[in-house]
Amino acid sequence: MASIVDSAKMNNFGIGTVVEPILVNKNASTGGGGRRKKKTLFDIPQAVHAEHPQQQLLSEFADGISPVDAVSMPTATNDCNNNSIEDIQSDRRRGPIDPTNFDHLVRLSELIRSMADLGTLQPEFGIICGSGLGAIADQMEGARILPFSEVPGFPQPSVIGHKGNLVFGRIGGHFCMCLQGRFHPYEHKMDMALCTMPVRLMALLGVRTMIVSNAAGALNGDFQTGDLMVIKDHIFLPGLSGHSPLLGISDPRFGSRFVSLHNAYDKELRKKAMSLGRQMKVPLREGIYVMNSGPQYETAAECSLIARMGGDAVGMSTCHEVTVARQCGMRVFGFSLITNCSSVDSDEPVEVSHDEVLEVAAKGGALASKWMAELIRQISEK
Repeated sequence: MASIVDSAKMNNFGIGTVVEPILVNKNASTGGGGRRKKKTLFDIPQAVHAEHPQQQLLSEFADGISPVDAVSMPTATNDCNNNSIEDIQSDRRRGPIDPTNFDHLVRLSELIRSMADLGTLQPEFGIICGSGLGAIADQMEGARILPFSEVPGFPQPSVIGHKGNLVFGRIGGHFCMCLQGRFHPYEHKMDMALCTMPVRLMALLGVRTMIVSNAAGALNGDFQTGDLMVIKDHIFLPGLSGHSPLLGISDPRFGSRFVSLHNAYDKELRKKAMSLGRQMKVPLREGIYVMNSGPQYETAAECSLIARMGGDAVGMSTCHEVTVARQCGMRVFGFSLITNCSSVDSDEPVEVSHDEVLEVAAKGGALASKWMAELIRQISEK
């Protein structure tokens, strides 16, 4: 599968080639008969930080990137190519970072690296916390917190239960990046490029495995409130109705436009998670997650329809993020915390409120966090 990591071999980034750390200076000798190693998305930030002052980083970074106008893609501006860090920060005054512009995101990822003082550290895991599940970040040791409000182009969450922080730290001895709050499409007029921007930034910062969580309503009659559902597959209703996060973006550096989503939720990771759940006596299920655009909750008739389609749980997030993560070449593991049981009978409605969702998430979040921390440790033992 072509990806942000391994698809764009036609440009001078040489993305996808596994190499040793490279020299950023294009005129520097590489030895070995003068053969120059190809750059990769993961090598460049590390190499730059090792040898160059922060103030020169972004302009030198731009030298190794194909011009934006060499490909067909919508873009707000190309003058970001020569911007300094101060220029990027001032974009909040001029306008938002363009989430469809690959070069903008490269620079934004480096700005985040600088603001969080990551140095050459590259997070192995990227975690997206669902409603009320922000406590997952509390499992991090040596946490470095970067509020969304300080990151150019990042909107403030408007949904209670989403703190709005980027948190960097260690879980199970492994360096992780946690999104404590997400950008819901219903908050941003279904702007899928904006709502998946954090996923692309994760890839640029070095994340290879994404763990995504959400709060969801059960459609499967065997599920109970408080259960954790390992996501086996999904039905992306907005994506099927014209709201794919891949629409309009044709820059091959993002990855293939035609992304295969077979085994989107890694089978090996699911198997390991289910086994671990049995050991820890976590109430685990496995099923199909369905994304509705929201923000209104589903009617009983809609729940009945979704259940007949094969859905086991329904929510308002996740599928767009997973789609982009797979485009970026990441492995994905996802789970839902069942916060309510949806009714499929119009004569017996079940009232649902966001407060109820948060209450259940708060109770189940601690166990989910411990289970996920142990899962990260075991995944890393491969």
